[in-house]
Amino acid sequence: MSVLRERVTMVWFGLVVLTCVTTWGLSKDMFSPVVAVVGIFLIAAVKVRYVMLDFMELRSAPIPVRVAFEAWPVVVTAMILIFWFCTGASA
Repeated sequence: MSVLRERVTMVWFGLVVLTCVTTWGLSKDMFSPVVAVVGIFLIAAVKVRYVMLDFMELRSAPIPVRVAFEAWPVVVTAMILIFWFCTGASA
C-alpha cells in the first residue's frame, strides 16, 4: 500500500492543515475574537478525536470505550466554551 494512501498519513496531513488554520487563520485579526475562540476550540476537539481514533487506535475499541472517549472532547469543549461565555470573557 502506498504511504500516501494509508489512513494514518491522511489523518496526519489533515491535522497539519487544521493546525495551520488555527495558527495562521483564526489567530489573526481576520475574525472577531468570539469566532476565533470558538473556531479554535472546535478544531482542537476534532483534532483530539482523530488523534484518539487513529494514533491511540481507539477506532477498533469496544463500543462502550469508544463512546466514552469520543464523548470526552465534546463534553470538555462544551464546558470550556459555556464557562467562557458565562463569565463574560467574550465581551
